[in-house]
Amino acid sequence: MTNDLAQAESALAHWGSLGAPLLLVWQSENVVFETVLRDGTRAALRLHRPGYQGRAAIEAELDWCARLAAAGVPVATPVAAVNGRLTAGLGGRVVSCLRWLDGAPLGQADQPLAGSAVAARAGELGALIARLHNATDAGACPQPFARKPWDAGALLGERPFWGRFWDNPALHPDERADLLAARDLAGRQLAQARDFGPIHADVIRGNVMATPDGLALIDFDDCGPGWRLYDLASALIQSWGDPDMGRQAADLLAGYRSLRALPDDQAALLPLFVALRGFASAGWIVPRVAAGDARLRGYAARAAGLARDLLDGRTPWEAAA
Repeated sequence: MTNDLAQAESALAHWGSLGAPLLLVWQSENVVFETVLRDGTRAALRLHRPGYQGRAAIEAELDWCARLAAAGVPVATPVAAVNGRLTAGLGGRVVSCLRWLDGAPLGQADQPLAGSAVAARAGELGALIARLHNATDAGACPQPFARKPWDAGALLGERPFWGRFWDNPALHPDERADLLAARDLAGRQLAQARDFGPIHADVIRGNVMATPDGLALIDFDDCGPGWRLYDLASALIQSWGDPDMGRQAADLLAGYRSLRALPDDQAALLPLFVALRGFASAGWIVPRVAAGDARLRGYAARAAGLARDLLDGRTPWEAAA
């Protein structure tokens, strides 16, 4: 924490606000401080996790966010440094600054069930995701988009982006076998998906802000080209196990389809993408917690359950009902 604070204090010079107040508000993949810049702008100063995205990729992410905001999509908007760049470099670490969004996360990333607030706004969230995709396809994205794709290799290859989920040490032998079988089946089914383009890739509750003006998206840290259904699946994954998951899925799809076309044969692939997101998360958690941490088993059990549903031809919400 001491080193993060020192870096944040130094970074303020790049925004002409050396000596501005800093309040730690988030410490996870990235470290985020609330601050007030010299011109009075309330802002979030973000210290990006080292080694995940390069500076060019982070600037592509921020450029996309700026274009989305200009197109009317509610997202966190970057604040350029005094030299005009969207990032600053500090001894191998990248720092960026975004305008503060008033509000609170729709839910926490480790919350096991959706809860009434999430369920009530599933349709609104689906429409927000559609607005993101529509604006992007209308030109609100830098070209070329310097981000790694969430393609079949990134999700199901021998070296997935977030780790070999089938090697999660909390899996039981039969669960690992199911995951490997489901991985093969998912690879075949994935060939049916069509709509591929820039996605947020992490529309979990903690990255959806409930503001006075409606829902807004933050934290595009994982963005890149991918199947658009993956954004819908990310918005739904934390409802796994909730008996109300089926209604949430229906409302999410209805909200999305109110603004963007989604043919029936593509909507039918949503359970596949929920499984893909659950698989990816089971790999993501492994290097982030100790061997005995209950979350390791929680992510593994969810992935195994999704694998079994996929193999049985059943949706996750049928299993939860």
